[in-house]
Amino acid sequence: MIGKKYMNAYVDRRMKSIVEEWDLSRKDDIADFSSRLDAIEQEIPRLNQSKKASMEKLMELEIRARRLKERV
Repeated sequence: MIGKKYMNAYVDRRMKSIVEEWDLSRKDDIADFSSRLDAIEQEIPRLNQSKKASMEKLMELEIRARRLKERV
């Protein structure tokens, strides 16, 4: 019994370090998981639009670069 009490006390004292060292999730981390996931899912359409705009701009730049190479 003494060993069990000692181990429990040790874990209690070092819980924060154990959680960080082993990269464990805490109750608070899991509680807001749904809201964090919802926020990420709401960003997807905006990111897709940004990706599309970036690809269009890249294509324009590639066309301009090709035209400049043809002039040289």
